[in-house]
Amino acid sequence: MIFDTHSHYNDKQYTQDREAVLASLEDAGVTQVVNVSASWKDLQDTLELIQKVPFMYGAVGIHPDHVGELNEERLRQLREYCHRDKVVAVGEIGLDYHWNVEPKEVQQEWFVRQLHLATEEKLPVIIHSREASQDTFDIMKKEHAGTTGGVIHCFSGSAEMAKEYVKMGYYIGVGGVVTFKNSRVLKEVVKAIPLEHIVVETDCPYLAPTPHRGKRNSSAYLPLVIEEIAKLKGITAEEVENATYENAQRLYGLIR
Repeated sequence: MIFDTHSHYNDKQYTQDREAVLASLEDAGVTQVVNVSASWKDLQDTLELIQKVPFMYGAVGIHPDHVGELNEERLRQLREYCHRDKVVAVGEIGLDYHWNVEPKEVQQEWFVRQLHLATEEKLPVIIHSREASQDTFDIMKKEHAGTTGGVIHCFSGSAEMAKEYVKMGYYIGVGGVVTFKNSRVLKEVVKAIPLEHIVVETDCPYLAPTPHRGKRNSSAYLPLVIEEIAKLKGITAEEVENATYENAQRLYGLIR
């Protein structure tokens, strides 16, 4: 059984065939999926989608590129959404210094406030960090470590930083990038950290693994990610599949 810990099936790239794509996942061994919000519209879409799809759960939170959409009233609404059925995490939240859509200070403020919200509501967090590794780590260590746990999505930091996150109890999200020939650092991360702290993800429709790189991604491609992790770890794909499934269940509080 495969658990996709991070997807965006509400994306417009699935408008024409969303139901068919989701219906096909079982044949690929995918039994559970978390749909993750980024913007306020995504959040509404996610809440609607998880009620329609039996095997899908949701994460509610505002991505750093969209924190300009937040205000006090919406933060109160976000808290209410944390109580909705099948909502399992706050995310994706964090910092993005690549695009700098919002000023760094604004990103950091709403990142911290959403971290605190997750702690208060006893939900794990899904962390987005792009070209902001040190600031993200420093905020996580100061504001969230030792509370509700979570996953560092699409991890792009060093093996040393990954080990520090593991020490703080976080999971590392590994997706299609690990199959790319130029992903040397991520491959080192996978080798360096315990399998017990790895979960698999797609970020679909983005970041499809080789040989589908550049095309629309799907949870059905996760066996390719699992196979690469297995190769790097020197173990079987079945061992990786079983471990990452249990890790994801634990991450999202579906098993204790």
